[in-house]
Amino acid sequence: MTNPTGATLLHAPHTTWWRAPIIASLLGLPLLWLEYGLIRSHGAMDQFGGWIYTPLALFTVAWALPHRRSLRTPRVVAAWAALAVAMFPVAFLLVAAVMLAA
Repeated sequence: MTNPTGATLLHAPHTTWWRAPIIASLLGLPLLWLEYGLIRSHGAMDQFGGWIYTPLALFTVAWALPHRRSLRTPRVVAAWAALAVAMFPVAFLLVAAVMLAA
């Protein structure tokens, strides 16, 4: 949809709205599944539950936002923030392993 000057309307439907959430979900959800299994097996959901619930909430926001072009930036930010929060514990463990190996 365009206005009379030919510019795209911000409330126009966004045809590729799903790209950022699906890429972030494909990378982040397996990590969350792994982290959930490790945290749950040690009975530590009280202390570390936020590392699971925060990215899940951000993934939900990224998928649930209306499919308009004006909401593309919040959708991308929510998807990549969820991926960053999901990757933080794994990245921390890798850095710690490298530091201990040196």
